[in-house]
Amino acid sequence: MTIGQAAERSGVSPKMLRHYESLGLLPPVARTESGYRLYGEKEVHTLRFIRRARDLGFSMAEIAELLKLWQNRRRASGQVKRIAETHIADLDRRMAEMQAMRRALAELAHCCHGDERPDCPILDDLAQGAAP
Repeated sequence: MTIGQAAERSGVSPKMLRHYESLGLLPPVARTESGYRLYGEKEVHTLRFIRRARDLGFSMAEIAELLKLWQNRRRASGQVKRIAETHIADLDRRMAEMQAMRRALAELAHCCHGDERPDCPILDDLAQGAAP
């Protein structure tokens, strides 16, 4: 199938498909005499794997490792679990950071009168961080 067909069947855009190929996440595929890529079901299945891993927020490096493990039938599931647990810990850390940012911004917004006066605690706080 063509790149457009493979993209449609996998839910990955042709641009991202080429990008994954350039990163080595998808092995080079056969080409026609005129240079067009030809994809099969195996590549579409791999692209779906990549798309789902991206949907779960895995990095490209993590996806590369997960792909290797997926393709290795002799793998230990413990390796996969370690990658997932590390990713969960990273998500927890990022969510905590975002919650702290939200609380700080909500407090600043609460302190701002939001009227016609020029004084604004939000801008004051941002300016404090801008000092050299």
